[in-house]
Amino acid sequence: MLMITADSVASSSASDPPPVTRRSFLQSTGGLAASASLVLPATLHAAESAPKQVRVGIVGGRFGLGFQFHEHPLCEVTGVAELRPERLEALSKTYKCKTKYDSLEAMLAQAKDMDAVAIFTEAPNHVRHSVAALNAGKHVLCAVPAAMNLEECEELIETVKRTGLSFMMAETSYWQQSTISARQMYQEGKFGNLIYCESEYQHDGLDSLFHENGKRTWRYGFPPMNYPTHCTAHYVGVTGERLTEVMCQGWGDDSPSLKDNAYNNPFWNESAMFKTESGLAFNVRVWWKGAHRGGERAEWIGDKMSFYGHTPNGQGPVVIRRGQQTEKDDAGFVRNLPAFEQYQVPEFWKTDMLPAPLRHGSGHDGSHSFITNEFIDAVANNRRPAVDVYEAVAFTAPGIVAHQSALKGGEQLKVPNFGRAS
Repeated sequence: MLMITADSVASSSASDPPPVTRRSFLQSTGGLAASASLVLPATLHAAESAPKQVRVGIVGGRFGLGFQFHEHPLCEVTGVAELRPERLEALSKTYKCKTKYDSLEAMLAQAKDMDAVAIFTEAPNHVRHSVAALNAGKHVLCAVPAAMNLEECEELIETVKRTGLSFMMAETSYWQQSTISARQMYQEGKFGNLIYCESEYQHDGLDSLFHENGKRTWRYGFPPMNYPTHCTAHYVGVTGERLTEVMCQGWGDDSPSLKDNAYNNPFWNESAMFKTESGLAFNVRVWWKGAHRGGERAEWIGDKMSFYGHTPNGQGPVVIRRGQQTEKDDAGFVRNLPAFEQYQVPEFWKTDMLPAPLRHGSGHDGSHSFITNEFIDAVANNRRPAVDVYEAVAFTAPGIVAHQSALKGGEQLKVPNFGRAS
């Protein structure tokens, strides 16, 4: 399987004469071949032998309730774990699994017949829990974000390399039906040269999750750009590129949660402008307060065609094609008249991209069944999952740096490149 490597990116950027277009960049780095694995990894990487049955344990009885492991023909749920008894019972009922553990640690110590663990615990514990599971010999699926800081990103990659096991991040935006459409458009060259992208994750009301049973949860005052993956997946997960630089501005108010939190975070909203490997601008907005309609959406702008995802105001998705006709604007200047058309996003979850039992609607725009299938199929067939540890860090690390930029008043900062699978 041909993948972009850190060395190939460095050598191509040094040798290619300016200006570098998206198309020439990807051709010089092998990115077109690399990105071809992003739509249907299960079908593009055929196993050399029959797939095995995957025995999986599930940890975390809130978000962890929303997946379909018990429906997958190659999966058996052999254990569930949760600190809170009521959530443990909910996991047991959802996945029809009678083997229960009162903690991840107990599961890892006792479940000798388990191949993999799906971790849906609190974000600050993701690396600690993932590393423990990997060290115990388990493949790992983990909720977003992958890490809290750059040191944890490095630790996660090094643990995966040392153990030789799989890590996959359960990023929903990668598998949104609109994102799958954009990935196909990109691979087929329909955008021409992609020249700009923007993404937004706007979710007012998250402060309702700041307390539970009178105690602060991990979400209390959590920095918005430390939760960037619903946005960064819209670019990195479509093109395979890395984000290289960022400048970010934050906004906050006098809310108590911004005055006293474990993260020393003063912001409700953060808005970042990233530079991509091929020199494009990628605008990301993670906003958790304000008079906005909310949602997770993106726009991919090309020199031949653009794709605008649905808007929270009821419009879209739409496709814009560079027009051959012209018109005069209200100042009398001649301009191209673009062709505008409504785009009906295919319901990919109804297709053979998924096993028959999983072809039903699921959470976050049909993404949950894709996440379930991708992880189980990758482990069963001994192949790299689409959102492996390198992609997970490529989605996560840019937001970590963006938050540091916001804390420094919008200073432009470099985003480290942690490499790619080879």
